[in-house]
Amino acid sequence: METTNTAPNIRFLTISRPKYKAYTLQNFRLLPQIQKLSEEQKFAMEVVGHVFPFKTNNYVVEELINWDSVPNDPVFTLTFPQREMLTPPHFEKMAAVLRNSSSKHKIKEMANKIRWELNPHPAGQMEHNIPTLKGETLEGVQHKYKETVLFFPSQGQTCHAYCTFCFRWPQFVGISELKFAMRETECLIQYIRKHPEISDILFTGGDPLIMKTKTLATYIKALLEADLPCLQTIRIGTKALAFWPYKFSTDPDADELLALFTRVTQAGKHLAIMSHFTHPRELGTEAVQEAIFRIQETGAQIRTQSPVIAHINDQPEVWTEMWKEQVKLGCVPYYMFVMRNTGAQHYFGVPLVRAWKIFREAYRKVSGLSRTVRGPSMSTIPGKVQVLGVKEVKGERVFVLRFLQGRNPDWVMRPFFAKYDKKALWLDELKPAFGEKKFFFE
Repeated sequence: METTNTAPNIRFLTISRPKYKAYTLQNFRLLPQIQKLSEEQKFAMEVVGHVFPFKTNNYVVEELINWDSVPNDPVFTLTFPQREMLTPPHFEKMAAVLRNSSSKHKIKEMANKIRWELNPHPAGQMEHNIPTLKGETLEGVQHKYKETVLFFPSQGQTCHAYCTFCFRWPQFVGISELKFAMRETECLIQYIRKHPEISDILFTGGDPLIMKTKTLATYIKALLEADLPCLQTIRIGTKALAFWPYKFSTDPDADELLALFTRVTQAGKHLAIMSHFTHPRELGTEAVQEAIFRIQETGAQIRTQSPVIAHINDQPEVWTEMWKEQVKLGCVPYYMFVMRNTGAQHYFGVPLVRAWKIFREAYRKVSGLSRTVRGPSMSTIPGKVQVLGVKEVKGERVFVLRFLQGRNPDWVMRPFFAKYDKKALWLDELKPAFGEKKFFFE
């Protein structure tokens, strides 16, 4: 079909225009594909889905999941609740309430009790990252690193589909004090004016590209019209390319969105689409490849990132394939993260030593164009910590680590050492090496 284009150099489309259809805890049993699962499996999904957010859509269900491999399919694991996401005690408590009570209040009460035990806001997001302006906190803003401010537009605090591992799961479960959101950009603009060290703003969520283009444009146009000389880059963190690529091609406001991207780049700002691709299958459809092409035509750059996640992509061959395909499509591999210490980390987390081995094995099998990627990296309270490897120093086996980004800029690129621990999943599980009582940044 053809579309009317408002952005320059956008080619005519040949893919169809599907209508978005969401599947949630309330209607997932209506999916024909789900009928192959046992009642026990369906009930387990409902138990977990009452604690963690669950939403998927027809593109994920029909184009990305291999239903012949369910329940072990990686994209199914990525998007549908898994029993093991709850520890046995938590699972049994939630299951007991569902079996014995139809009271929505009791169900929600138990779900919230469990949620608060799952470290809903890791890395000091609530305590350390929220800035102030004229004595008032900016609830929809985080400013952890000197050059970059995170902005949570209020209407972008949901997604086209939810990743089961997502560290931002508290955004979607209805607990107001766990949410970040900001309705207006005026305070944000004032804050940036007072902090000329800020060169980058990252629109995040949720997913900012869940918003209609008209809504997104009100935020971005305000930033452009504010004429902020220090602001060089606008980043948009999104899973839309993987979970709903029609956002950029056949949705009613797709061409309007591309025109907005073009306006940003023509204004002299760098536009970086920070796209989350978790598995190579997300890169394989005609729809996503068309979407990538159309974004690149606007002058925007697509950078790719994902955590390494048990049961989904914890094999080096998966990452080698993913990075190669991303480069082939003109994207820039950016980060391999470590699963954060929140939510279902016990199920999805990969030990640091194994994450490093996966990264190293995949990294050595790709060309230099893929070696823009950094990892494995932990987004911790003090900053982004990269695991450089395991080494024997002074007769002691140690982790070699460094800061890629730090709350204190002086920490960046400083190597440090931690005692080797084959089970450690996160920085707070590591101890300083060589008899030191604490790490230099503590």
